[in-house]
Amino acid sequence: MTNQHIAIVGSGSLATSICESLASLAPPLGALNAAPIEVTVLARNPDAVAVIARHCRARAAVAGTAISFTGERLGEETATLARLQPTYLVCCASAQSPYEKVHRPSPWTTLIGAAGFGVTLPLQATVAVRLARAIGAASPHTTLINGCFPDAVNPLLAAMGLPVLCGIGNVATLAACLQAALGLPDQRRLAVLGHHAHLDAPDDPGDDVLAWRDGRPVSGVSALLAPDRALPRPALNAIAGHAAARLLIDLLSGAEVHTSLPGPLGLPGGYPVRLADGGLALNLPGLSPAEAIEWNVRAGRRDGIELGGGRVRHLPAAVAALEPHLPELAQGWDATDYDAVQDLFRVLRRRLRATSPRPALI
Repeated sequence: MTNQHIAIVGSGSLATSICESLASLAPPLGALNAAPIEVTVLARNPDAVAVIARHCRARAAVAGTAISFTGERLGEETATLARLQPTYLVCCASAQSPYEKVHRPSPWTTLIGAAGFGVTLPLQATVAVRLARAIGAASPHTTLINGCFPDAVNPLLAAMGLPVLCGIGNVATLAACLQAALGLPDQRRLAVLGHHAHLDAPDDPGDDVLAWRDGRPVSGVSALLAPDRALPRPALNAIAGHAAARLLIDLLSGAEVHTSLPGPLGLPGGYPVRLADGGLALNLPGLSPAEAIEWNVRAGRRDGIELGGGRVRHLPAAVAALEPHLPELAQGWDATDYDAVQDLFRVLRRRLRATSPRPALI
């Protein structure tokens, strides 16, 4: 038996949740034909990943599972991957926190609120792009799984010719919630088509997630999901991490997996999929791939962007929000221009953050 290696980039709640769940879901010590699993947690802050690794080692010890955890400072990505050569690389870090509007409101977060979350795509993709490039340069057998806005970042990676298998969270979180609501033991009988935008209920229930049980449409999806959508976002993040850990354990074991995932094979939005023998295929009941893709493109417009033909197009609200600041990018941009676009968005964010009013002195 040879060790199987997962590298997880990030030290936030999603990375922590994945590691905690891996500690309990890994095969038990001494299990027949179960290779030990190594997990390396990587981030710029070595203290943060050391804490994750330490408490997950304790969790694994209590659970009696065959898994080890190490925390390391993330240095230059290509050199790090050349040394580690992980089986799976999971990106849980980006240059834009989804919680900034809560913890650090500013004219920048006001712009995001007006334009839609999709306007942050260049910053959401920053780490994933670097990791995908490093895989190509130093560890081509490594499989990238992206947890940062995969419904849009994964299509961007694909348009840039960069490798990505799938994402985690979003539709996977919604599928886990529907599985529980329907009382299903697993997702073999469940198929879910959904987008990042569906983490919040749409105004029209007719625009909500599509789900099938045993190939037949599930009715009342909005009502089934309502209690879960009311959960605090950290709780939903924990569900996303647990589902991601289950996926990783199944992939390492070679098990056939039926689930729903965002950004599979670089497609926009989320789809029901089947993973087997190292491959991934869509598992759509009653829809063609083209119909499912178009459905997800329409759903993604709630985020203020549309991806297609190697181009990111901003929708009217985003155009209006960007026009005073980045008129050259307001209508959209080409994937081939990503590096320059990311730089321009970083400059804009820095400028708008700096214009935040200082609290009044009392």
